[in-house]
Amino acid sequence: MTTTAPQAGKPGRAKRGNVIGNTGLYVAVGIAALLFLVPFYLILRNALSTDPEITGENWKLLPSFQWGNIGELFDDTTVDFGRAMWNSTVIAVSMTVGTLLICSLAGYGLARIPYKHANKVFYAVLATLMVPTAVTFVPSFVLVSSLGWVDTYRGLIIPGLFSGFTCFLFRQYFLGFPRELEEAARVDGLGYWGAYWRIVVPNSLNFFAAIATITFISGWNAFLWPLVIGQDPGSWTVQVALSSYMTNQTVNFHLIFMATAISILPLVFVFLFLQRWLVQGIAQTGIKG
Repeated sequence: MTTTAPQAGKPGRAKRGNVIGNTGLYVAVGIAALLFLVPFYLILRNALSTDPEITGENWKLLPSFQWGNIGELFDDTTVDFGRAMWNSTVIAVSMTVGTLLICSLAGYGLARIPYKHANKVFYAVLATLMVPTAVTFVPSFVLVSSLGWVDTYRGLIIPGLFSGFTCFLFRQYFLGFPRELEEAARVDGLGYWGAYWRIVVPNSLNFFAAIATITFISGWNAFLWPLVIGQDPGSWTVQVALSSYMTNQTVNFHLIFMATAISILPLVFVFLFLQRWLVQGIAQTGIKG
């Protein structure tokens, strides 16, 4: 009977292969990260430069660090950028809170409250997703204008509080929420509202955080609707204010890049603060079982 000697070289080769594979993966991830960071570098570099340095032929890797561009941005009398930042903050926060409350309640009702027409209502909500925004834009403006909400926070916020897609996401999430927890709450005497507020919401914070992040970013980056409704400069948002630095006559490159760099800071802070909950919420791992 013949025996085969153990091949001691295979584990070593496998280990070296894993090291090489991991090294290649880290290099690829590092290159991808650098490519994603290039736009942010260009924004910061140009924000701290002069217009000739931005548009000149002699490219410099580092800017001349014109910190006075920050003061020039906020001292500009033609565009009240500080007011625009405040308007965008109020609009984005209000839309986030309102959308979370309205859409989560609608989704919870469609998922949990027995009603013979619940499916019809749900299909009607889905039907709104088939309608292009361009079709509803003019009727929405006419309605807001007839209510006297032009140049007001009401006109900028209320039309965007409900989202059919967000309602759909909440309904699908609540369909997978453990019914045992809600049944235990009802045994303790809680109704649908009590179960929603005391049981469902505290155990769904990850999903709420994910929706909140997406909604905040959408509200902060909105441009067309604030441009039409916020006709007065005092009602401009950040995106509308940014567009005002580029006209047919002049283009203030250093102010555009400085305003862009400052305007993305709230988005970065929101993402960093909600990053852990955002990742978990997207994976829908708020509750297991």
